Amino acid sequence: MASTYTANTGLEKIASGEQAGTWGNTTNANFDIIDDALNGVLSITVSGETTLTTSDGVLSNGHHKVIILAGTPSSAFNLIIAPNDVQKWYIVVNSSGQTATVLQGGGSGTTVAITDGASTTVYADGAGTNANVAKVSTDVSVDASPQLGGNLDVNGKLIKFGDSATAGSDDTLEFGASDDMQLYHDGTNSFIANATGVLKIATETSGIAVTIGHTTSEVTIADNVTVTGNITASADLSVGDDLTLGSDSAVISIGADGDTTLTHTDGSGLTLNSTNKIMFNDASQFIQGSSATVLSLGATDEIDLTATAIDINGTVDISGAATLSSTAAISGNATVGGTLGVTGALTENSSQVKVVGKESIWIPASAMYPNTTAGCARLAQVELSNGPELKCLDFDKDSDENAQFSIAFPKSWNEGTITFQAFFTATSTNTGTAAWGLSGVAIADDDSCNTAFGTNVVATAKAHSGTSNDIDVCAESGAVTIAGSPSTDELVFFQVMRDISADDLSADARLLGIKLFFTTDAKNDA
Repeated sequence: MASTYTANTGLEKIASGEQAGTWGNTTNANFDIIDDALNGVLSITVSGETTLTTSDGVLSNGHHKVIILAGTPSSAFNLIIAPNDVQKWYIVVNSSGQTATVLQGGGSGTTVAITDGASTTVYADGAGTNANVAKVSTDVSVDASPQLGGNLDVNGKLIKFGDSATAGSDDTLEFGASDDMQLYHDGTNSFIANATGVLKIATETSGIAVTIGHTTSEVTIADNVTVTGNITASADLSVGDDLTLGSDSAVISIGADGDTTLTHTDGSGLTLNSTNKIMFNDASQFIQGSSATVLSLGATDEIDLTATAIDINGTVDISGAATLSSTAAISGNATVGGTLGVTGALTENSSQVKVVGKESIWIPASAMYPNTTAGCARLAQVELSNGPELKCLDFDKDSDENAQFSIAFPKSWNEGTITFQAFFTATSTNTGTAAWGLSGVAIADDDSCNTAFGTNVVATAKAHSGTSNDIDVCAESGAVTIAGSPSTDELVFFQVMRDISADDLSADARLLGIKLFFTTDAKNDA
């Protein structure tokens, strides 16, 4: 009759009358299996999925009681108890660096995940394909009111509490006859809760310091704080709401030696000591009591005062430029030693005051005369079927022709360059362009009129509209430099010409006039 085997450990049961003379070997093998099953410790070098096999009658890795998982697997792995019909229990020590999942059967049964560094007692129910694996609970249950007969020595270990769902009901450390102080963690925050009296975080011996918080953490006080002594802040002090200094003449001292102070002056306000400044952005922008009688405002660029009205009751001394972008009413005299810049209207007794800058003057063709040599046609008056009659100078299409005029500029002219626009027409439907040039020379008192004009400047050619007798206005020219030495009380002669090399109008260009642009730097000719 053949041998049989125990269901869970695989011990061989010799049939009656079998293995005569050799039963000792079988018995010794059984003793080895029993020895490992009771006390065997096996270290397995894990590289991936690992199987603990319980073999019948032969010593195997599944017979050991303590399994140490070593090695360096690259990821989590399964630890399989085989075969799936044996009931087993193991103490598993996971030192593999990965999570080991213990299972049996591979079906829908439960499994146990053992994280790296954890030690767990597990058992398998041997239920076949859907066998279950579970942990053996190591919780220690005691009576409802355990008592110590002496001091509790944790032997270098920890007393661990879980997250408290309801303080005072679970995972809470309580103190006091009525459990008035509780120490617990709710899964998010930690609490020291006090139900009565004063919660003191202090020492009973003078001179012993109390430290709250970490050098890089924040301490939040969610209610009022009363300090009976001094507060010394060696780093930043941040106040999220009101800060009250409760005594008259309270002083805020600033600086390592307290050289800057801000003092409460009862009934008046705050006083900054000495001639110190309140600065903005950098030292160039400030408010300062520069003396006992002078208040100074400084800025690198400008000081912007925004209000419906600004009332100045004393003398105003402006040593630099003053720019007014809105209405300024001055009921008395105003003396400006520098430049007064006005971007709006400047009026005197409701009448607008002339402001220096770019101005223009119109010179009609009737104020011009043809050059003796290479001159244009003489002044013509052209009657049209409707409206105005034209007084014009006709400039030929086949050769450069010229005309002249003169101007005595006002003294307010800055004697610099000028620009111009030509106004012309053509009794033609041609859409070609006409190009006009201008040059000038200034002649002073007792100077010779026999002086050459300056450089001729030609404006961009302007195309005729294609309708007979339409007015054409060329673009403003570039700067024209007047020859001579322009100054006051000089007569400036101009020569206007048609530059046929720069145009292609196939008809006479009929000049109606020239608009000159010049710049003034004085308000009048006084």
